[in-house]
Order: sequence, then C-alpha cells, then structure tokens
Amino acid sequence: MTTRTTQTVARFSSPFLLPGFDAVQPAGDYCVDQDEELIEVFSRLAWRRVGAFVHLPAIGMNGQTHQMVPVNPADLDAALEKNQELS
Repeated sequence: MTTRTTQTVARFSSPFLLPGFDAVQPAGDYCVDQDEELIEVFSRLAWRRVGAFVHLPAIGMNGQTHQMVPVNPADLDAALEKNQELS
C-alpha cells in the first residue's frame, strides 16, 4: 500500500494536553507530521490519515530536547476543535 507523510502546523491559542503527552503544552504553533495511506474508492484516489506525530516543543520555543510524540489523529482534531471553541 502506498503511504505518504505530510507536514502541517497546528496552532493552539490555549495550553493543551493530548493522550501520550507527559505534561500540558503551552499555547503556540506546533509542527505535525501526518501519515496517510492511499485508498481507492470507486475508481477515485483518496488518502486516509492513519497516524500523526506532534513535534515538541512548539515552533520558536527553546527546549533541551526535541521529540515527536505519536498521537491519535482524532484526539488531535478534538483538541484543535476545543481550542477553536475557547478562542
């Protein structure tokens, strides 16, 4: 099966916590890698997200370590929606 990874930026205007994170993360812009797999639907091509990784710390923030934390794409979407509601 064909797969691809796309990189986007997730903007959080409030601190947030996702399953798998050790601590609440501060508001900011975060790089997100999304893994997708190619699926065929009625002779059309489509991509389905199968995984996501959030890069910590946020863009422009200094940290002693940099890491990619795997997250469920649905959990990330829910956190972004909640953040949008709070804004």
